[in-house]
Amino acid sequence: MEVLELIFKRRSIRAYANKPVEQELIINLLKAAMAAPTAANCQPWEFIVIDDPERLASMKEQLVFARYNAPLAIVVCGNMKLAFKGPEQSLWIQDCSAATENMLIAATGMGLGAVWIGITPSESKIKQVKKLLAIPEYVTPLGMVYVGYPAEEKEPRSRYNEKRVYWQEYDPERKHRAKDAPKKGHY
Repeated sequence: MEVLELIFKRRSIRAYANKPVEQELIINLLKAAMAAPTAANCQPWEFIVIDDPERLASMKEQLVFARYNAPLAIVVCGNMKLAFKGPEQSLWIQDCSAATENMLIAATGMGLGAVWIGITPSESKIKQVKKLLAIPEYVTPLGMVYVGYPAEEKEPRSRYNEKRVYWQEYDPERKHRAKDAPKKGHY
């Protein structure tokens, strides 16, 4: 599959077949994630792979924002001991986001479906996930990627919007409408 075709085909999949993801595919997803660019090559990421059905069921029960039936969850974390030092330490967020996107595109290319569940910057979600997965203080979960064989199919798409593109300089006169924040309990 051509790269742009693959990017347009990547969609958030929230329904999965009752079939486990093979270990070889999981390793390839992690390899794709770790091929992402990072600030000063710090590679601050760490990954918690959850494929045990009982652990996944417990997570679904305890995490209101994570109630999908995927057979695999990969929590993408930033380790502050590995992150860029000083005032630019928050670059770990960009590094781990790039790793997450690589994983999502790779999943699509492997015939898998995936959805990115945001954790950071919500302090309550961070606290819940840290407690549930015994994550130490110096490690912060950025997000979780649910992965599985898709039980739904979505058409490829581009969301190109020329109103979001400026040529040569920004035009502050252009009007945009921001989306409202999700209502509590709706993610």
